[in-house]
Amino acid sequence: MLRLIRGFEELALGLVKSGAIPGGIHPYIGQEAVAVGVCSALGPADRLTSTHRGHGHVLARGAAPHRMLAELLGRVDGLNAGRGGSMHAADLSLGILGANGIVGAGAPIAVGAAWAAQQARLAQQAQLAQQAQQAQQAQLAQDDRGSHGHLPVAVAFFGDGALNQGVLLESLNLAAMWRLPVLFVCENNGYATTLPAATAVAGSATGRAAAFGIPVEEVDGMDTEAVRAAALRAVRRARDGDGPGFLECRTYRYEGHHTMERRMKLRYRTPAEVEAWRDRDPLPRAAALLDPATAAGLDRSVAEQLAAAEEFALASEHPDPAGALDHLYADGLRPRPGVTP
Repeated sequence: MLRLIRGFEELALGLVKSGAIPGGIHPYIGQEAVAVGVCSALGPADRLTSTHRGHGHVLARGAAPHRMLAELLGRVDGLNAGRGGSMHAADLSLGILGANGIVGAGAPIAVGAAWAAQQARLAQQAQLAQQAQQAQQAQLAQDDRGSHGHLPVAVAFFGDGALNQGVLLESLNLAAMWRLPVLFVCENNGYATTLPAATAVAGSATGRAAAFGIPVEEVDGMDTEAVRAAALRAVRRARDGDGPGFLECRTYRYEGHHTMERRMKLRYRTPAEVEAWRDRDPLPRAAALLDPATAAGLDRSVAEQLAAAEEFALASEHPDPAGALDHLYADGLRPRPGVTP
């Protein structure tokens, strides 16, 4: 999965350069270990919210690369029929409640999803208690636990730039007060666009969550296994009804905040800094755990998968402008007669 996300992002960068992907993207290259580590700790019923830099989260959760790429190209065969694009991709069938272009805005959505899961469980328990049938209680516990524990968990990904957003602090407060099964994952790559986190964040990321009584853990975000182990611990606590958790994953993006940086030629990081983080690239670290033949085979498989994804996405049709208002309203409402969209 690490290699798939890296290859997908490299392919997307080429399609941005060629003009096939309009508007550019926020590359995830360098941060793959966070998405893979966290998502590998989740079960089928769990949910997540993503960010403007969210391709890695969506792919790690299991979204089809060919449909994700078609979405970036704005084609009808995309995950969201070309209407979501890079910053708003979603796949509800996989529990992906959507990426979000607003900094920190995924946190309250994840909190709401966790609250809904909690309320559903409480309603089921109340119904069983009223029926007072031991066999049904045992069956519910077995069905709900399955191989993935008790409560479904919601994960909110966000960057260090969200640490000063009020909506994130409100989300932490509600999650703690209501002991919700939600995992907050801060991908601290050191920069909010071009602003160093060290010059903008008083205290620490984990300190913000700890102030609400939320268990916190700092983890090497360039180490997939370390992220997975920390995520498993937090997810287990949340499933068992012990409330939210908070992970700060120290990571780094090798590319700019946005592909526009290549044209703007911004200089806010030194080559030495970037190179030092490249020495900690999560892909070689993970590949070292495999024998060379297995690693080479995975590389070939990913290359073939991405070539097929590119062919599929480029062959997909552009949306018909006549259907621009389709899917705009959940209930299918159209504008009043005589109103020009």
